[in-house]
Amino acid sequence: MKGCLLLPLLLLGTVSALYLEKDAPHLDGPETQEDPSQDLEGSGGQEGELSLCGEVLESGGEEAEDAQDDVGDSDPDDLDEAVQCPKEEETVQLPASSECKGCRYRMVLTPRKFKNAQRVCRRCYRGNLASIHSLNVNYSIHRLTVTTNQAQVWIGGFIRGWFFWRKYRWTDGSSWNFTYWARGQPKFGRGHCITLCTRGGRWRRAPCRRRLPFVCSY
Repeated sequence: MKGCLLLPLLLLGTVSALYLEKDAPHLDGPETQEDPSQDLEGSGGQEGELSLCGEVLESGGEEAEDAQDDVGDSDPDDLDEAVQCPKEEETVQLPASSECKGCRYRMVLTPRKFKNAQRVCRRCYRGNLASIHSLNVNYSIHRLTVTTNQAQVWIGGFIRGWFFWRKYRWTDGSSWNFTYWARGQPKFGRGHCITLCTRGGRWRRAPCRRRLPFVCSY
């Protein structure tokens, strides 16, 4: 009698085991071995780095914003418009560096568009948005920028042309002989003007119509 009862129980246990094996996830399969967070070179890693600089990747509207980029069509040092000089308390000055004792740098905390920032540097300080030609100068300017709560500040770099005809220039006309781009830049950036990140000191492209603090050299 006991043997008759054991046989159905064994059959039921076998069927249950087969059912569970079919429906349970395979922990050693390729789906669970793949870690999406490891794809740092893709959109996830790039978006994370962009967010550190106060910038967010957007899925649309980039072409329209770039098309309206004001440096793409006119000179950034066009001084036709009136300029209101910032007050002393709106600026932070950096002493001359050892590399260029005659150079002085001043950061204006009031955000302005790139062209307007260049106008302020020219009209108010008889200089230009800062050009950077060495790692030491970049470090000195970066130290100056951490006094602002903004993620990016304008420096004097801007872009002429598109795609293969793209050229990088400084507003003071000096040679383009040094770069300090953030990862993925400038290839995957957008905008025709160049910013320095207050976190890390790396450079990024940005739309010229964005309002940011800026650094003048004079």
